[in-house]
Amino acid sequence: MKTKKIVIGTMAAAMLSLSVCSLIPAAAAGETVQITAGTATAKAGEQFEVEVSLADIPAAGAQACNFSIEFDKSVITIDEITAGPLTETGAGASDPSATMLPTFNTFIDKENKEDFVSVMWSTSLDDSSYWLKGEGVLCTVKGKVAADAKAGAKSELKIVPVKRMTTTDSGVINKEINCGYLKDGEKVAYAVATTDGSVTVSGGEENPGVTLRGDANCDGKVTIADSTAILQHLGNQDKYGLSKEGLANGDVAEPAGITTEDALRIQMLDAKLIDKV
Repeated sequence: MKTKKIVIGTMAAAMLSLSVCSLIPAAAAGETVQITAGTATAKAGEQFEVEVSLADIPAAGAQACNFSIEFDKSVITIDEITAGPLTETGAGASDPSATMLPTFNTFIDKENKEDFVSVMWSTSLDDSSYWLKGEGVLCTVKGKVAADAKAGAKSELKIVPVKRMTTTDSGVINKEINCGYLKDGEKVAYAVATTDGSVTVSGGEENPGVTLRGDANCDGKVTIADSTAILQHLGNQDKYGLSKEGLANGDVAEPAGITTEDALRIQMLDAKLIDKV
């Protein structure tokens, strides 16, 4: 169940007792796991998906890995995080503790009050054949661009440490992205390098925005000349093509896009048959 308890409170204590995350580890020298978030573009109001991958996991494998992803909640929401192929190690079916806490778990604030989500994979199995190995997609982050997001706006997807205490009631805030394993009771941690991702709002190049509705020739006013400009554009775009701003301004009638209906509506405005376009 994806609730806040996964990250803080009772479930966090259970999670940390099963993984290497809460304890001060011995470092695994010279071994650095790469965590990389991808990029995506989507228009305002549209869905997006971004993959988060792990690479350079040492041959010993990783028994646990957890981190958060910070984002700009004014630009996007994150609604779902699904497990990727890298997590298909068989641990979920073989780990008896998975009935209490799934090997792959997430925290998503469905009320969109938090500007982060969290991801954790861990198993209590000592058999390293069930651990994360090699490289691949750990998870896919799915969400939606805000309906009022402006073209060109961007939300970074920053890979950061999980916001929690290092141990229950320690009063010490975690500052590490945790990835490692247990060996003979010792906690071994890999160094972690991150590459942040992003979601960019598209649409700016296609439509720079309407500056004056009906002003197809971009002279700062709406007259019969704008109707003429549209008809010339339709007749010979190579010679009389409208600018991107003109295309946005001149699109005043259905169907969408520049058509003779746009020219007709501007003519009607000029003849005072209508009072606006």
